Amino acid sequence: LARTRIPKEGEVLGVVELMLGSDKLRVRCDDGKERIVRIPGKLRKRVWIRVGDLVLLQPWKVMSDRRADVIWRYTQTQARWLEKKGYLKNISLS
Repeated sequence: LARTRIPKEGEVLGVVELMLGSDKLRVRCDDGKERIVRIPGKLRKRVWIRVGDLVLLQPWKVMSDRRADVIWRYTQTQARWLEKKGYLKNISLS
């Protein structure tokens, strides 16, 4: 059984709202902000991200309220588990 990755300090959960092309997404975040998010190269080849997916983000040091990098994509089962355990405070998975 795969372990579900829990957000650490400085990491934010979000739901993908829109695919912007060239490995960028618009994500509605748990902290109430909407960020333009980049998919780094190591994830780009291995992980397929779609609209509605729950992702874990690492906000940038400089424009932390507007930009971030994707560091993890949750499966539907993991996303439901996180919702049940109360990790998704301000976002819904619908």
